Amino acid sequence: MSGLRRSAVLLLSLEKPLAAAVLAEMPRPLVEKLTYEIAELDDVTREEQDAALDRFYKDAGERMQIERGGIDFAQDLLKQSLGEDGADEILGNVRQSIAAVPFGFLQKAGMDNVLTFIQEEHPQTIALVMSHLPAGASAEVLAGLGPDKQLDVVRRMATMEQTNPEVIKEVEASLKRRMSSAFDTSFEKTGGVDIVAQVLNVTDRTTNRSILENLEQEDAELADEIQRLMFVFDDLMKLDDKAIQSLLKEVSNEQWATALKGASDELRDKILGNLSQRAGDMLREEMDYLGQVRLSDVEAMQQQIVDAVRRLEDSGEIVLAGGGEDQFVG
Repeated sequence: MSGLRRSAVLLLSLEKPLAAAVLAEMPRPLVEKLTYEIAELDDVTREEQDAALDRFYKDAGERMQIERGGIDFAQDLLKQSLGEDGADEILGNVRQSIAAVPFGFLQKAGMDNVLTFIQEEHPQTIALVMSHLPAGASAEVLAGLGPDKQLDVVRRMATMEQTNPEVIKEVEASLKRRMSSAFDTSFEKTGGVDIVAQVLNVTDRTTNRSILENLEQEDAELADEIQRLMFVFDDLMKLDDKAIQSLLKEVSNEQWATALKGASDELRDKILGNLSQRAGDMLREEMDYLGQVRLSDVEAMQQQIVDAVRRLEDSGEIVLAGGGEDQFVG
């Protein structure tokens, strides 16, 4: 882990006012570099946080759960430490740096326009472009393709690994030339199963069901891998109480006891809150009785519950609506 990333992790481990005070003591160029690092920082593993804290403190006190980074968090810190004007100046530079990524210029265009330019391209080219767009934007493009091309593009995205940067530059330059009359300038990670899952998660159910059913006929293992990533155990937090109650009827106490061993306190409270006092006490007792459980067993049981969610969705008892985060309704 680089020193800059370690410093960003350390700042994210602090309360916002304290992190802002630390930033205020730093030279401006370093503030800008750290702001960029925080803005780019996504989830941080516990091992990374521990390593950063151990490096800065020999006797660390009680450690808090790290907050998620992102541009909004960085903006909040900068406003508290440098004021509105200083924050805007640095964030402007940071946003320019973030924008300087493959196909970033397409995000300034409506996806209808993007679709017009790329729908006649080779499926491999479309897959490459979609792999660099946000999931919601890729979902819009995917929905506009014909069924056969949808399937071909999804398969190519799922099996795509590292792509030669020169190839990316050539494809980007070609698109830029053709779209230069309408848009400005300007990401690097290619596809993969997780990218496909993110896209299909925000695609309307009719489209993603059709794609997955067709893909299952050609590659059942790949279809299953994508589908398992489309809804994860932590996403139970997005279900409303009615949907949770439907799920509780499908999952036994023994299953919940094991699965909740690896869950956040918030998710445990959500599940227990949908049980009667007596049933909740029984589940707590079951969890206490289990003691330590192997992580692999916890993950396997959590996947069984995710599979139960999918069965309830397929039967129409609950709905996992496409269109972005926090749009799960019961």
